[in-house]
Amino acid sequence: MRKYSVRLIVVCLTCSCFSLMSAAQSISFTVSMDNPASHNFRVRMQYSGIKGATQDLKMPVWTPGYYQRLDFANNLDSFTVTDANAKQLAWEKPDGNTWRVQTNNATAVTINYVIKTTRAFVATPYLDEKRGYIAPTGVFLHPAGRLQQAVQVVVKPYAEWKHVTTGLDYVKGKAFTYTAPDYDILYDCPILVGNLEELPSFKVSGIPHRFIGFNLGEFDKVQFVSDLKKIVETGSALIGDIPYKHYTFIAIGPGQGGIEHSNSTTISFNGAGLSNPQGRLRLLNFIAHEHFHHYNVKRIRPIELGPFNYDSGNRTKMLWVSEGLTVYYEYIILKRGGISKEEDLLNNFSSNMKAFETKTGKLYQTLAEASYETWRDGPFGRTNDTVVRTISYYDKGPVVGMLFDFAIRHETKNKKSLDDVMRRLYREFYQQKKRGFTEKELRDVIESTAGAKLDELFDYIYTTKELNYAKYMSYAGLQVDSSYKITRIQNTDALQAEILKSWLGD
Repeated sequence: MRKYSVRLIVVCLTCSCFSLMSAAQSISFTVSMDNPASHNFRVRMQYSGIKGATQDLKMPVWTPGYYQRLDFANNLDSFTVTDANAKQLAWEKPDGNTWRVQTNNATAVTINYVIKTTRAFVATPYLDEKRGYIAPTGVFLHPAGRLQQAVQVVVKPYAEWKHVTTGLDYVKGKAFTYTAPDYDILYDCPILVGNLEELPSFKVSGIPHRFIGFNLGEFDKVQFVSDLKKIVETGSALIGDIPYKHYTFIAIGPGQGGIEHSNSTTISFNGAGLSNPQGRLRLLNFIAHEHFHHYNVKRIRPIELGPFNYDSGNRTKMLWVSEGLTVYYEYIILKRGGISKEEDLLNNFSSNMKAFETKTGKLYQTLAEASYETWRDGPFGRTNDTVVRTISYYDKGPVVGMLFDFAIRHETKNKKSLDDVMRRLYREFYQQKKRGFTEKELRDVIESTAGAKLDELFDYIYTTKELNYAKYMSYAGLQVDSSYKITRIQNTDALQAEILKSWLGD
């Protein structure tokens, strides 16, 4: 009797677990590109465990990292839905990025659709005869309210293509099959398909790093990988932690720009740009910027930038931190990594000063406003207005970051710096509180690190007050002339000399 009872319980539990598993939601995608010349991806979505008479499926209107509406739904065509018996189901579009399916209480459906691609750009999907670039926010639908759902993706390359690369984890034993624990991860992991070239990988703190891409071109690849390793080593040493288990630099070829991701970055890349000293530094600055973003914005982030609102975007007044300070650190990383020289570093800041100071926008728009209004104005401001009334946080942001750094070093007698601020933000908010920081919390961290109130510097963020270069640059033994050229002051005291040496990483 006892043995029978145990067996009965086991059978009941097994049946119950099976019922729960059957009821659990499951989502998988297959992306095909049989005819690359058509510029169309064909997508099949298999979705099971549905409940209710209707199901809304949504396409994001933007992609995190590029703060503009892209309205990806406009490029979705040939939408069809069938149930498990291959019966077509009715659907409607209640708004621009939602498909409402009449499921008729079907628990599993298959959705087929086409993604038309028109623009070779780092933020948008693209397919042609040479490669396919899957920008996930522009390819994959998600069930409304189910962003926490795990997803599997199968990529079916064009017959003549051999390679797929992505930051997604792959499913062992299954060709070109990948998995994401939720949609935020899926949307954060672009996929490049084609006949790709991979450079020798390297490890930093035991973590593997890859550089792989389309049509890389001819350049000194040994030197480039050496520079790349220095960038990763210097940036990770600055924060003191590497939060990913693998990292991939994905070079998409022509396509404009770069977008950061948690364990990868996608960049437009042409190795010919490395053929002269200026082009080399420009390209390496760009790569250092995108890699440092995996700290600054993906993990060290304003509280508004997460969780993401894929329907309308996320606005924040602190892109001067996320973007401006990342520009600041791209310069610093190259100098401290031994890739650039002091002259290169100072010339970069001079260029930012000149770009900001010589435009009338500085009289009208604050740094906080530029951050918040980027959705309207664009990341570089409205440059075609008759009278320019906007600025770019890419120009003023790194300059203000430099002034903050010098002020913190001065107030603490060079015991603390902006580096300590970044480390604290990473540790206290990303690692411990597992969230972003507010404007007040950011100010508290900066001023407590400095051990002083920094009202004037925060005025440079929230007002159009003129920047006092002479005061803050002198803290590091530097001066700025009327053409915004930065040079050393001839006679400096011991603290000024120490601050400059430490800042330069000498």
